[in-house]
Amino acid sequence: MRVEISVESVDGVRVAEEAGVDRVEVCGGLSDGGLTPSVALIERAVALTRKTEVHVLIRPRAGDFRYSPEEISVMVRDIRAARAAGAKGVVVGALDSSGALDPACAAFVDAAENLDVTFHRAIDVSASSQRALDQAISFGFTRVLTSGRQRSVLDGAPLIKDLVRQACGAIEVMACGGVRASNAVEVLAATGVADLHAAVRTPVRGARNGAVSFAGVGVPQGFDRFETDPAEVAALCELIRGRNRVSPE
Repeated sequence: MRVEISVESVDGVRVAEEAGVDRVEVCGGLSDGGLTPSVALIERAVALTRKTEVHVLIRPRAGDFRYSPEEISVMVRDIRAARAAGAKGVVVGALDSSGALDPACAAFVDAAENLDVTFHRAIDVSASSQRALDQAISFGFTRVLTSGRQRSVLDGAPLIKDLVRQACGAIEVMACGGVRASNAVEVLAATGVADLHAAVRTPVRGARNGAVSFAGVGVPQGFDRFETDPAEVAALCELIRGRNRVSPE
C-alpha cells in the first residue's frame, strides 16, 4: 500500500519526505483544486527528496477539464518541463464535449515519455467513470485518481471498488476524498485500493499590517493560508507502514 500527498510549497515537500510519503503531487493553488506549479518549485522538490517520488499536477486553470487547443499546447509543454526538471510522474487529464477522455490525452502520455502518468479527478465528472477507466487504460495511463464521483471517499467507495475490479490490474486505482489516518483502514477495506491520496492541510497564521488581506481562499478567520499538516501526514504514513509490515496469512 502506498500514500500520496498533495503539497503546494517547499515546506510541504519537506514534511512528506520526513514522514516517508511514497509520492507527492506538487501543485499550485490547492484552494482552486490544484494548478500547475512553477518549474522552480518542481526543481526544489526534486532536490529535497530522496525517498519520496515527485509527481506534478498539470492543470492550466481552475474550472472544468474541457480545454482549448492553446491550453492543450501549454499542458504538453508543462509536462515536458516537469520531466526535464526531474519529476517522476505527472498528473493530468482532459475531457471532450461528450464527457469522454479528450484525444489530447494521447499527447499528454507521449510528452511524459517514461514518466508515470496519473489521470486525475476529471474521471469524477466524466460522462461515465467506467468508460473513462477503459479509455485511460487504452491511452496508457499508469493510474486514475478518484473519489467515486462523491465528495467523500467513503460515499464513493462502492464505485471505487467496482473500478478496481474493472481495472483487473491493467491500471492502478487510487482513492481520494477526505482520506485521513482516522478513516484510512475503513477506506482500504471498502474500496480494495492499494493507493491512497490525501490533501492534509492545516491553517497557519501569517504577518499582517493594515486592513488589506491576501489570505487564501477558504482560510478560517484570523489565519493566513493552509500548509501541509505534519502530524496528519505522519499518522497516515505510520498507519500504512504498520499494515505493510503485517505478513499476509
